[in-house]
Amino acid sequence: MSEKNYFMDGPITPDFIAGQIAGHAAKKNIGAHAIFLGQVRADEARGAKVEAIEYSAYAGMANGEISRLREEAFTKFPLNCLHVYHSTGRVAAGEISLFVFVSAAHRKESMRAMEWIVEEIKHNVPVWKKECLSDGQTRWIDGQPE
Repeated sequence: MSEKNYFMDGPITPDFIAGQIAGHAAKKNIGAHAIFLGQVRADEARGAKVEAIEYSAYAGMANGEISRLREEAFTKFPLNCLHVYHSTGRVAAGEISLFVFVSAAHRKESMRAMEWIVEEIKHNVPVWKKECLSDGQTRWIDGQPE
């Protein structure tokens, strides 16, 4: 059995997100969806603007960790669906790099689960980020070496 791939090359498009949402209309046991969209910010860094972030991941380990977190989420919260998509490669400022879509029977359950899973992804999934600056320089963020 092949492992699920939670990563997409490049930005996560609005059309992809809309398609995922539309695909849940037939599921009549869902009363609430919580959606998190992580967007690249054009922050200032060393006197230059962030134009993009290049994401990289150790795919086997990262996919395994997201699978583990999903399984844990289904034991912690009464969920109907949970989808996670993370970008790899270059994502420009203003584009989406993380899409998490949680569905449950009730609002509070979906929102609590959303907050938990996003925090767990941020702290436990091996994804590295390199900012691409307007002056042509790059820098690793989240503790990675320059």
